[in-house]
Amino acid sequence: MGTAGTSTDETAGERRRLINVAYRLLGSLAEAEDAVQEAYARWYALPRSRQEEIVSPGAWLTTVTGRICLDVLGSARARRERYVGAWLPEPLPGSRPGSLPESLSGPLSGSLSGRAGRDHGPGTDPADQMVLDESVAMAFLVVLESMTPAERVAFVLHDVFRYPFAEIAGVLGRTPAACKQLAASARRRVGVARAPVPAAGQADMVRDTVRRVKKAWETMDIAALVGILDPAAVMTADGGGVAGTVLRPIEGGTRIAQYMLAIARMAPGLELLERSVNGAPGLVAEHAGGVVTVASFEVADGRVTRIWVVRNPEKLRLWTRDG
Repeated sequence: MGTAGTSTDETAGERRRLINVAYRLLGSLAEAEDAVQEAYARWYALPRSRQEEIVSPGAWLTTVTGRICLDVLGSARARRERYVGAWLPEPLPGSRPGSLPESLSGPLSGSLSGRAGRDHGPGTDPADQMVLDESVAMAFLVVLESMTPAERVAFVLHDVFRYPFAEIAGVLGRTPAACKQLAASARRRVGVARAPVPAAGQADMVRDTVRRVKKAWETMDIAALVGILDPAAVMTADGGGVAGTVLRPIEGGTRIAQYMLAIARMAPGLELLERSVNGAPGLVAEHAGGVVTVASFEVADGRVTRIWVVRNPEKLRLWTRDG
């Protein structure tokens, strides 16, 4: 068999794509980095003769990373049953120096095989290798959490990264037809055929709505806040049992507004900042110079329908370093 792609530079160059795949599969950049590191460890543990037999190291690394993520997803279900309160994906800061273009074009999508690496090596910060697009939106990642591990792997690899089912079969250890059925089942959960694409001007509308939420919160204007929130809005918070927050989702715009203003009264010195969260307009709360809360929003027709609040400090490490 051929020896194409067996150089250290080329295998290291696959890291960007693998990090992006693993984060979408796991919803945690820390776990994604661990999965990719483990895949590389297995690659470098292979005898040189075995490496030279592998025509496409990128395909091999993707298959191994996918299998590792599949195992992690299986064990994560049990861990999250013991998690204190709601579990939310780890939020990603946007507009980081050196961050990548907000697109999945180029080397991040396509076939698992025959792809040359052109990215940074293993020492590169994984957050700087993340591509921020609609497939990392908090709403999308939360829906992925409702899937079985196999559904999630099949759906993400096919519908987000456009990998053929014949190659996904090697990751899941199932037939291509079975993988196609898994993706179809996952797609029904999502309700769309692929990652959602926002309408023109959607980002500006979301940004304006989030800005109005910030102003209403700062001025303690509950009437304005209730007017911005959809009557059926839901707020979910993740404190991980470490940071204080509600353990169950708050339903209803009025109740959410009351809770938000109660927090404002109980936390003097808290400062809200407009920041990109997973590639979309969001809010970050700082206290005494440190990030204590990251909030993501789903907006429809100029009103907030969902709020996801992450307060678990284990999931805010990137934000602390970013600041």
